[in-house]
Amino acid sequence: MAVRSEIVHCYEQIATSISAMLALARAKEWGRLPELESRCAVVVERLKEIQPLASLEPAQRDMVLCLLERIRTEQAELSGLIKPQLDDLIRRMDSLNHQKNLGKAYGLAH
Repeated sequence: MAVRSEIVHCYEQIATSISAMLALARAKEWGRLPELESRCAVVVERLKEIQPLASLEPAQRDMVLCLLERIRTEQAELSGLIKPQLDDLIRRMDSLNHQKNLGKAYGLAH
């Protein structure tokens, strides 16, 4: 029973972290996202270790399915908020790289 409740607890942790990440993304507080994403990754790794070892009771399975739906929905919104930021960052990096290459080509200090 301990492993079963740990599985539910892991999904609860992931759902809570994703919700927090979504709130941060909505507030454009990008700097705090990596820490929460790292926490999610640790919990996912733990799930990989314990999940194959246990089958959930029906009530626990229903709870996990509900949490998974919440995670999927919020993850989709989170991705939609993050993608434009990543695209902008890539554009800026390309521009800086282009300026650096021009500087090298024309012997300008950077």
